[in-house]
Amino acid sequence: MAALIPAFTQLTGINMIGFYAPVLMRTIGMGESASLLSTVIMVIVSSASTLISMFLVDRFGRRTLLLVSRIQMLVSEVLIGSIMAAKLRDEGGLSHTYAIVLIFLIGVYSTGFGWSWGPLSWLVPSEIFSLEVRLAGQSVAVASCFVFTVFIAQCFLAMLCRMKAWIFFFFARWITAMTAFVYLFLPETKEMPIEQVGRVWEEHWFWRRPI
Repeated sequence: MAALIPAFTQLTGINMIGFYAPVLMRTIGMGESASLLSTVIMVIVSSASTLISMFLVDRFGRRTLLLVSRIQMLVSEVLIGSIMAAKLRDEGGLSHTYAIVLIFLIGVYSTGFGWSWGPLSWLVPSEIFSLEVRLAGQSVAVASCFVFTVFIAQCFLAMLCRMKAWIFFFFARWITAMTAFVYLFLPETKEMPIEQVGRVWEEHWFWRRPI
């Protein structure tokens, strides 16, 4: 859990948006100033959605937010990839209308990440460990997050040059895989005191089995 939850968070493709949003905006035909402005707007939208998750997480639960956000993120990435694959010209650039649609979809995707996987990738690992091993578990979670952040940052431009619009389908597949992982293996820790967190493992259909 400590290694896979942060890893899956990076494999949603969020750093593809965060690090290289101006590059993507230029690719779809926007000017330099407009691409930078669009990036600023998306950061503001993502930050606002993170604040919203603070009010939702204890009401609906961690698993619910992670699973529901999958629909928003998956649909957004598939639509972005589809539009870019169908409409992006070889010389670069899209029509003004399609560029606006893509910016909107990227905002929808960033919002879905902001109220789910973004903050919860730090919250959930902090709650699933008992007090005796929490420091070690959090160390693994942080290390996994940064390792995959560096990996995605280093590989993205090469992947974009080779895969072009299909890179969005690549990350969409990972969203599907991580949703299955959460559904099958992640226990719910809502309203569970840290001292009693071991109960969620004892009651889980998979983790309660003797190893």
